[in-house]
Amino acid sequence: MTVHTIVPECVPDARPSGAPATAGLPSHEVTNVALNFAQKEAIVAEVAEVARGAHSAIGAEYRGLSVAEMTRLRVEARKSGVYVRVVKNTLARRALQDTDFACMSEGLKGPLVLAFSQEDPGSAARVMEAFAKEHNKVEVRLVALGGRLLAPSEIGNLAKMPTYEQAISLLMAALKAPVQKLAATINEVPGKLVRTVAAIRDAKEAA
Repeated sequence: MTVHTIVPECVPDARPSGAPATAGLPSHEVTNVALNFAQKEAIVAEVAEVARGAHSAIGAEYRGLSVAEMTRLRVEARKSGVYVRVVKNTLARRALQDTDFACMSEGLKGPLVLAFSQEDPGSAARVMEAFAKEHNKVEVRLVALGGRLLAPSEIGNLAKMPTYEQAISLLMAALKAPVQKLAATINEVPGKLVRTVAAIRDAKEAA
């Protein structure tokens, strides 16, 4: 799956004469500047394309983060194949409709940064969980997997899901085992995923 390159949505606050008025603003301020119709449609199309191919998504409030901190988040996300974008909630709702993440629409309130896992189900959760631990201004508000909205507290369970490399390692180890064990392992991988999702669902319903 193609990993989108994340281009910082802001630049340092030292712009040349004649530069756009948005240059140097924090990303959340840039996204609040009036956009023309073409720009809005481009954002919606981009986020919708990413959402259609993503495994999971996280929405986190980032109020108070500096430009440098947001840039660091994007860098860490890129390393893990995670698409990160700050976008107006009205545009995000349009982008997420008709995708597995339409369930997030009602929770799109306040300044949110969206993170989509493009390589494995737990990648966005791992990136956002780690970043939130280092930055108390970041608070996870939304967690979505397989068309279901989970409790924000379930981000830890999602983060523990196998990475792509771990899944490949598991399969390679199974290839060295007897045929019976190989078959059992292959059947176990999707089964384990289903049970994990079910466990998260049950925990949410019991809360």
